[in-house]
This record gives sequence, C-alpha cells and structure tokens, in this order.
Amino acid sequence: MITNALNRKIYLDHSATTPLDERVFCEMKPWFTEKFGNANSIHSFGADAALAVDTARRKIAELLGAKPTEIYFTSGGTEADNWAIKGMAEAKRDKGKHIIVSSIEHAAIMSACKQLSAKGYEITYLPVNSKGLVAPQDLLSAIRNDTVMVSVMLANNEVGTIQPIKELCEIAHGKGVLFHTDAVQAVGSIPVSVKELGVDMLSLSAHKFYGPKGIGALYIKSGVKPDKLLVGGHQERTMRGGTTNVPAVVGMAKALEIATGELKKNSEYVKGLRDRFVKLVEERIPHVIYNGDGKERLPQNANFSFEFIEGEALLLNLDLCGIACSSGSACSSGSLEPSHVLLAMGINPETAHGSIRFSFGKDNTRDEVDYVVEKLVENVNKLRAISPLFAMFNEGVKNV
Repeated sequence: MITNALNRKIYLDHSATTPLDERVFCEMKPWFTEKFGNANSIHSFGADAALAVDTARRKIAELLGAKPTEIYFTSGGTEADNWAIKGMAEAKRDKGKHIIVSSIEHAAIMSACKQLSAKGYEITYLPVNSKGLVAPQDLLSAIRNDTVMVSVMLANNEVGTIQPIKELCEIAHGKGVLFHTDAVQAVGSIPVSVKELGVDMLSLSAHKFYGPKGIGALYIKSGVKPDKLLVGGHQERTMRGGTTNVPAVVGMAKALEIATGELKKNSEYVKGLRDRFVKLVEERIPHVIYNGDGKERLPQNANFSFEFIEGEALLLNLDLCGIACSSGSACSSGSLEPSHVLLAMGINPETAHGSIRFSFGKDNTRDEVDYVVEKLVENVNKLRAISPLFAMFNEGVKNV
C-alpha cells in the first residue's frame, strides 16, 4: 500500500507546460541583467544581444533541419499557428478561399479558422478514426482547385496521436497545396525534422520542452511567403514586429538543444512510466477507455475516459490528493463542453465528459506512478458510489 506523504505534490500535466530546466535558466539569466540590450540597437549592448539571437536562431534551425533564415520567433505556439493560417490565407486569397484542417486541431487553429470563416473562407474539417488518425484518402478527396493550404497537427495535445504528416504533406504538394503542421506537442518528445516531414510551415513552443513560456517559432520554408500577422518594426527580417525577447530566445535554443540531445533517454524513460500507469489503470479500474492510438502516440501521454463519472469532479479530487493532471487541453479548460477531439473520435458526450489526460515528464518517478494509481482507484470508486449513472448501469438499465 502506498502511503500519502503530507503535502505531496505530483505533476502529471506536462502537455500543458513543463518546468523550466535549471540549465536553461542559467543560460537565460545574464540576458535579463548584465546583457540587457535591445537586439535592434546599433551600440555594443544591442550588438551583443543581436549576436545571441542569431546564434540561437542558427542552433534551432540546425536542430530542426532548417535554414536560419527559415526560423521566425513568435510569442508562442498560438501566435505561430495564427500566423500560418491567417497569413497564408491572406497571401493566397487570389487563388481561393478554401482551407483544410483536421477536426482535432488545437484551439489556436480552430479559432483562427472560425475567424476566417466569418470573412468568407470555407473550411473543410477532415474526420479522424476512433484512434484520432486522419486518413490520407480523406485529404486527397477534400483538396479542390481553390484550396490554398492544409494544416494537420503532428501530434494531438489531448490524446497524443501522431499523424502521418509526411504522407499527408506529399498528397497536398501533389496537388500544389501548401502544408502547415502544429508540432507544439511533438518537438522535444519525438524526433522532428522539417526536411524529413517535407512541410512548408511548422509551429513550436519552448515551454513544452522545458524552456521558457512566452516564446515560440514558426518555420517558414524558403519561398513560402505568408502575409504578416503582427506589424510594427523591422524585427524578424521585417516579418514580425515587436522587441525581440532575447532571454527567451536564448532559453528556447538551449532547451531544444538539451531536449534533442537527451531525447532517446528521456522518451524511453517517460514511456516506461506511462506504460506502467496504463497497465495498472486497466488492471485495477473497470469501465475505462484508453483514448488515442496505442502505437502512434507521444511517449508521455495517457488519456482515459472513466465511465459514469465527471472528469472535472475526478480532477478536483485528485488535486486534493496533490496530483495535477488535466481534463483535456489546458487551452480549453474554461469550457464546459466535452472535448471536440474525443467527439471527433466517435466517443459519446457522456463518456467524453469523464476523460482525464495524464502527461508524464522526465522528473516523475515509478513511486509517483504507483501513488497516483492508488489515489485514482480510490477516487473513481468514491465518485461512482454516488453516481446515478453507475447505479442505473448496475441495475441493468440500458443506454446509460
């Protein structure tokens, strides 16, 4: 039996954000204090900052298989996604106003598409199967003469399913259509190379791989020219206005360097914890559904639907036990609606409401996994004991 230590805190929400690596913090610190110059100033303070930004850009480009001139810094994944979708839609409006995205995209893509739809653009939402995978044939069938771009995320933020991006990209390019992928959840968790994927644009965000919040990047392949999203000064080669966040840029490069260098070790370790957790949950808790693809999946992700109970209630009870996890995407936590990702996968609304995402990190331990399972069993049983739906199920009432 696992005993509950006083004030024990266990963080299993690494898909929402990761703690800043101490090595990254050390790399960033001088750029907050002694080396505080504006990277666009022409004096020595500015020149030092500009060199740091250039060095970081080159490092990030190398790690992603890109050219330095193809990396544009943003405030994070949301801005990068918005820039890709809106910028390309505007740049290609003379060709057409048709955009294709998957039905399980992040809110940043979905919200941008909603805004474009209100401006007369037509959005096609590709279906996914029960594992959350897009079928290449569905993309091929959806492309039209007026299609200007396709956006399909590399790995889903809720269920961790990894898409066949290279194949999807080849289909789009075969029809003369540009391809963007939101790789925010994937970078730092699995190998990511823009050359191997073949994409035209790719979004990433540092705080998903133990880097600082508030910094991300959009890879834009040479020759691809989206319109500007943020206008202002001449930063980012005139493509994105705003004073360069030098400490965050430096931190992002260091975080990606560490994540890439330790990728194999950390992914195998985290996957081991995740697999142990999944095995124990399926053995000890009946009426659970493991959401997402069993094989093509991020190593840190485990998404379960616990039937007959509300995910929010379970989430709050686990938090009282010192366990931090999520009922879905952190960017949709204010919504009372069931996950659009799970609904798209064919899961009914009642079951979708009972879903929890557990996402493991490199600092989690096997002991923590066992403690979480103990508390999970305890709280699921407690909530089902007072659940009218579970009572009806036990009484043999159908269609619960």
